[in-house]
Amino acid sequence: MIEKHIVLEDIDPVILYGVNNTHLQIIKALYPKLRIVARDNVLRVLGDEEQMANFEENIEKIRKHVLKYNSINEDNLINIIKGGKINDDTSSDVVVYNISGKPIKSRSANQQKLIDAYNNNDMLFAVGPAGTGKTYLSIALAVKALKEKATKKIILSRPAVEAGEKLGFLPGDMKDKIDPYLQPLYDALEDMIPAVKLQDMIEKHIIQIAPLAFMRGRTLSDAVIILDEAQNTTSAQIRMFLTRLGWNAKMIITGDLTQVDLPHGTTSGLREAIRVLNGIDGISFINMNEKDIVRHKLVTRIVNAYERDKEIKNK
Repeated sequence: MIEKHIVLEDIDPVILYGVNNTHLQIIKALYPKLRIVARDNVLRVLGDEEQMANFEENIEKIRKHVLKYNSINEDNLINIIKGGKINDDTSSDVVVYNISGKPIKSRSANQQKLIDAYNNNDMLFAVGPAGTGKTYLSIALAVKALKEKATKKIILSRPAVEAGEKLGFLPGDMKDKIDPYLQPLYDALEDMIPAVKLQDMIEKHIIQIAPLAFMRGRTLSDAVIILDEAQNTTSAQIRMFLTRLGWNAKMIITGDLTQVDLPHGTTSGLREAIRVLNGIDGISFINMNEKDIVRHKLVTRIVNAYERDKEIKNK
């Protein structure tokens, strides 16, 4: 009789254990010669050596399934343990799975170009109107890299300049003032990583979310770095950000040049960077349009209406 402690790394153990420990009870029933006790993300297992070896092998398979799909049902759980066929979507075009187990993949030609450009370059600019999925898909690519251990951390940033609001007039301390600007980034992450695991990753600085000003002086290595709303950077800010790129790192810059909130007369750093860096090897530029919009159908109509109005005014 032997005893082992198995740590369930990189997953939310609640998903593996099931609601009210239903999955854990099934596992216990399928291993009658083992005594299994779960505490947080550690399984304490005592019992028959032969069953123990089989248990370790299958728990690792279950852990990898949960890591990939963010979910597991009773049928797949039983099939993994009994060596049966599991029902999963192994489609090559899936980037990652959300917390409900649904696949996140490209939904337009330009979104697929974004994925391909990320795979083939260390720096990528994705520019287009609201709702084209450029930020969401970029974060999905970063989460995939983290899950596959292709990177050690994710760094997300935004300039804290929007809609004419001034940080000094907002209530609370600095974190309270800044968090509302970063909330869209939290929203995307919360859709892809279980809440408990996401909080743990943020506390351990595996995932870092900070305003652009906090990037100064850093060298960002072994990371996927995303700058969102880059149209609201100045020339000096985006130059500072782009030169933070370190070893074994990838950088994605997203923005919408029709939604610049900088003071009148200030040149958008994103616009300037696209002009200056165009043609440099290792940097890719993806231009998205209203055909890539994946939000409510009214969003496409709204974007088109404003584009028509802009054309009329420029005549």
